[in-house]
Amino acid sequence: MKRALLLFLIVFTGMISLTGCYDRYTSSYEDFPDINNLPSGVVDHSGLTEEDKRRQLEFLKKLDAQKEPVYRINAGDKISIRVYNHPDLIMESLVTPDGAIGVMFAGQVQVAGLTLEEASRKIKKVYATYIKNPELGVFAIDVRSQTATIAGAVNNPGMFVISNGMRLADLFAKAGGSAVRDFDDQMLDAADYQNSIIVRDGKVLPVNFSLAIEKGDRWHNVKLKKGDYIYIAVRSEAMCSIIGSINRPHKRLWDQNLGVLELISSGLGLKEVYWKYGIIIRGGMENPRFYRVDIDGILQGRCANVRLQPGDVVYIPHDDISEYNVFIRKILPTAQLIGTFTFPTLNFVK
Repeated sequence: MKRALLLFLIVFTGMISLTGCYDRYTSSYEDFPDINNLPSGVVDHSGLTEEDKRRQLEFLKKLDAQKEPVYRINAGDKISIRVYNHPDLIMESLVTPDGAIGVMFAGQVQVAGLTLEEASRKIKKVYATYIKNPELGVFAIDVRSQTATIAGAVNNPGMFVISNGMRLADLFAKAGGSAVRDFDDQMLDAADYQNSIIVRDGKVLPVNFSLAIEKGDRWHNVKLKKGDYIYIAVRSEAMCSIIGSINRPHKRLWDQNLGVLELISSGLGLKEVYWKYGIIIRGGMENPRFYRVDIDGILQGRCANVRLQPGDVVYIPHDDISEYNVFIRKILPTAQLIGTFTFPTLNFVK
């Protein structure tokens, strides 16, 4: 009962939000752009203009050119001290949580936040009380404080030690790569690169994870910094739907190889009567965009299979409705389509 009431409220709200919008849509299906004939970049999965991409690339190149910050000692790091001509004073020490190391003669010496050179000068002053003109070096032999975190759809999420020059794809591999999960009785990679993010200093970097991890693109495969947080989105958060004149209207987990043909196949094929064109609804309920796709052309091999984007809804009309506002009135304010956008795990099977 509660579920039915919730669905009613969502449908009712959706109908109200669409009231007054019908007059905007007066074109016919024939006026929708054919997705197979769109110019390059119009149907871009990132939604970026060429100018956006240029600025993004410039930013990533500047990021790549930045010098590695000077290493500073921190808690958890292991430090070695070597005093020349005094092998008995060679020692190793783990930096304590409060930032100190144990130094012979002096006990605990605070070194956290110092560079190796600064720590060397500080410890040299300590030894100068006991040794004439001591010469020594301080070395980091196990750096545990330089870490980045990776979470989400990887086999071994967690915090990992990173070294200078380590890149995003390296950490992804270190975390065991994409996790495999059971989706609708299929064992599939769980990673959704399109919705994955990397956060640095509280800001999301403009990184394309597919280019970084799958293709090793130098600019998108960014060098990691201490404190980076990477979230590999889970594919269960990205769905595609097909409704209309199809035997089994349903949702399906999106993957990079999912196209209209695969969605029709998993829907047990089309009904006997359908219009030769389908409509791809992209952008959700708030700002839908519509593209016409030649269904007969795809099925007969005359047109390329159209690859889908996460969240796409494919509508197979029964026939060509001359006025699109009739489509809006008949389809958008319905439980089926609103549920398609709203409930990520709800199947509509007739």
